[in-house]
Amino acid sequence: MTHPVITQLLQRRSVRQFSGAAVAEADLQLILQAAQQAPTSINGQQVSLIVTRDKARIARIAELAGGQPQVAGADVFITLVMDFNRTAIATELAGATQVIEQSAEGLMAGAVDVGIMLNAIQTAANALGYGSTAIGGIRANPAAMIDLLQLPSKTFPLAGLTLGVPDPSQPGVVKPRVPLASFAMNEHYNQQAVRQGVEQYDQQLRQFWDSIGLREMPSYAQSTANYYQRIYFPTVAENLQQQGFAFKDQ
Repeated sequence: MTHPVITQLLQRRSVRQFSGAAVAEADLQLILQAAQQAPTSINGQQVSLIVTRDKARIARIAELAGGQPQVAGADVFITLVMDFNRTAIATELAGATQVIEQSAEGLMAGAVDVGIMLNAIQTAANALGYGSTAIGGIRANPAAMIDLLQLPSKTFPLAGLTLGVPDPSQPGVVKPRVPLASFAMNEHYNQQAVRQGVEQYDQQLRQFWDSIGLREMPSYAQSTANYYQRIYFPTVAENLQQQGFAFKDQ
């Protein structure tokens, strides 16, 4: 028998339509506590969460994220902040000066920790019956997000997360993924398997969209190209620098 947690993870999907019902405050606190137990590099705990419940502020975040209705319809919006301000305070307490935010390694460590915590939030939320979607669109206008959330130097809003009660009238469909053999490779990277997996998945996703009546949705190849043939959030580097981040380890 499959373990309930494994079943939940295998059935994970992005929920973009919500019923309008509120997330219970006790449940929200449990989700936040579960998130806080996520591992972080060196136990630096260089992630902070900004929890937004005010509808006007959620509407503003939706606007900054590109006018996303899935954000505007959420009961709660959580911004995951890479927070080297916290570790700078700890480093100062030890009588030293922090420089990790001046390196590529610091940025990578902070980004990895944010990703791990995002997954922890989604897993906890799903366990309690709530739906969510990860939102990278907050990086479309990081300066405005920084101003809205009053973020200090050495911090950066890397990702967001919607949270709400799923609309029961919307069927839950799990989107397929690339073939497992082209994702989890034995002993070494297999370029041929990856290429074959992409070609196979491009057709599979096209068939998936058609099967649920979303014929206007692009295939995997076209969707990826639509984004990755350009730098679609062009001010991230500039705003990182303004927040005190740099790559002095070059």
